[in-house]
Amino acid sequence: MSELFSFLAVYDGEEEAFALTPAGIVTVVALMAVLIIAAILLRPAKKGTAKTATKQLVFSGVAMALALVTSEIKFARLPMGGSITLFSMLFIVLIGYWYGAKAGLLTGFAYGLLQFVLDPVFYSPWQLLVDYPLAFGALGLSGFFSNKKQGLLIGYIAGVCGRYLFSVLSGGLFFYQYAPTQTTAGILAYTFSYNATYIVPEAIVTIILLAIPAVKNGLARVRQLATE
Repeated sequence: MSELFSFLAVYDGEEEAFALTPAGIVTVVALMAVLIIAAILLRPAKKGTAKTATKQLVFSGVAMALALVTSEIKFARLPMGGSITLFSMLFIVLIGYWYGAKAGLLTGFAYGLLQFVLDPVFYSPWQLLVDYPLAFGALGLSGFFSNKKQGLLIGYIAGVCGRYLFSVLSGGLFFYQYAPTQTTAGILAYTFSYNATYIVPEAIVTIILLAIPAVKNGLARVRQLATE
């Protein structure tokens, strides 16, 4: 049983990194499934629960698939990780906007694990946690604004800010050695600016997209289909 959680040591230059064994990857995938099921079960009960749960599973699955595909369409890739993608964060934000904070956060955690499985190399368990489940899970903060006026726009900004803060935290805690100066101020300036380089441009373009009336109306219709 312990084999499921075993790690395989690999080396990246002078740094020791770790990769999951095949059994470890299976464990992570199973955890993703548990999170997605929990996201469905924790949604407030309504009439037609089975039909509602099926619809949530389908729409969430499609949103995650679109997020994954668009995350691979990169307009810029930074050398130490991070890239400007084709609106990939928006699709995870939509899940929270459709189904609320619990569903959004749990599905975001699951999506973070999916991103990790695609390249299952990490430097410490804490770095893995911050960079993947927590950073991508934060996109589900959109669920707290799902019933607000301009809820999608506000929720998107909140979700992106959450991901940005976790990315900044990761940079300050685990990748500080790449900062030009090893002072606290230098490390903070490095991690804030580095992560802003790829998160902010994508966020600005997405916000402009969400302001287009046709897009806004189309997403409102999709939400109606996802939740009715």
